Amino acid sequence: MNSAHRSPARRLVPLSAAVALALVPVAGCSSTGDSDDTKALAVPTPAPQAAAICRALHKELPDAVNGLKRGTAQPASDYTAVWGDPAVQLRCGIPRPEAMSSKTDSAEVNGVEWLPEKHKDGYRFTTVLRRAYVEVTVPGKYSPEINPLLDLARAVKKTVPKGVA
Repeated sequence: MNSAHRSPARRLVPLSAAVALALVPVAGCSSTGDSDDTKALAVPTPAPQAAAICRALHKELPDAVNGLKRGTAQPASDYTAVWGDPAVQLRCGIPRPEAMSSKTDSAEVNGVEWLPEKHKDGYRFTTVLRRAYVEVTVPGKYSPEINPLLDLARAVKKTVPKGVA
């Protein structure tokens, strides 16, 4: 494994701790870049290998997340998905987040590791140690914000191989 993704400082957080983690701010995380539901969802432009993974993920995404019905992302893309209003937003094939470092703690939810980042109104979670980065932005209205990850874990595990993106 690449040392940039795994180090002695990295630790896995059990699900119960991850739920608690979603309720408190994560130290050292930026509060810039919060999603604004009035804007179109930015569509990533992944490299060819990540694009194929993202298209496979898109086909496996659930119809509902945290009890929220799936909608159509604007603009429509195989790299984005939304559920509810305000929307839980998923983007696949994003660049490696700046917040990801060798000392970043991750939260494991149903076999998928996520980097949590506290934002003004909610959290952004990005997959860790997967061949493509998947980002899920959850508005604070759906506290605890980690709950949508429970419904997304199966699709991510099935289609986004473990490894370093």
